[in-house]
Amino acid sequence: MLIFQGLEWNIPAAEHGTVFVHPGQGEVEVLKAFENGYDGSVRGASANTAHSGRPNTTAGDFWPGYYGRTLVGASRARHLELMAGVRAGNVWVDHGGLVDEVEVEVRTRGASAGLGGVITTHRGNQCELVVRIVPARSANWAQFEPKLKKVDVIQGRVTGPAEDRDTFRAPETTVVKSYDVSGQSVVELRYDLGVVGDTGFYVRLRGSDGNRSQVGYFGAATDPEGPAIDIVGDADPWLDLWFYTNPIFVLPRT
Repeated sequence: MLIFQGLEWNIPAAEHGTVFVHPGQGEVEVLKAFENGYDGSVRGASANTAHSGRPNTTAGDFWPGYYGRTLVGASRARHLELMAGVRAGNVWVDHGGLVDEVEVEVRTRGASAGLGGVITTHRGNQCELVVRIVPARSANWAQFEPKLKKVDVIQGRVTGPAEDRDTFRAPETTVVKSYDVSGQSVVELRYDLGVVGDTGFYVRLRGSDGNRSQVGYFGAATDPEGPAIDIVGDADPWLDLWFYTNPIFVLPRT
């Protein structure tokens, strides 16, 4: 999932990668070209958004916050604190109001960090992921209360600059743990991330309503139940809801 200035594209190839596009003239064209290159078609992008009076299965979008939301952690409800949260990466996104609250923290000896944060600690220190999620407690804009079914922990090693920047893959990044959280009013999870080695790692969360999934772009060993590609002409976005968090990085002290 690539989130950029309120626009959303489902890009299978981007599931285990991060794309940054500098805001400015032509950024939307850059993103369209990116999706064409990695997914073969542009979905949800159109120069003509006028309502035609009939279902549009080839293009379209929702009003901001109607379906896709970007949630930013801020110390106060003010513009400066909001932008500080964005710059710090304290961000998670969801579809269709799937979850109300997401709190994620990595803890190690003498240090901790939340979404977008970085911990620098000694090699050999044990790390633990601590999660608290509150699923949706009220109806969304489609007038139903979505149900969170599963939460995935995605972890990968920090390997430094890629030799080939066109590879577009985060090596050794996999879904390391999946939890069935059906029916829980508050989800509280703890996961052992192992010890800090000679290279760092990062971890992030993903979750869904469990309605649709398929083996991920890089195979079942990497992602056994990832987002499923839409069926052209038969795709109901409200029946395929997900949330994603930004990563937390853990690096060895030099």
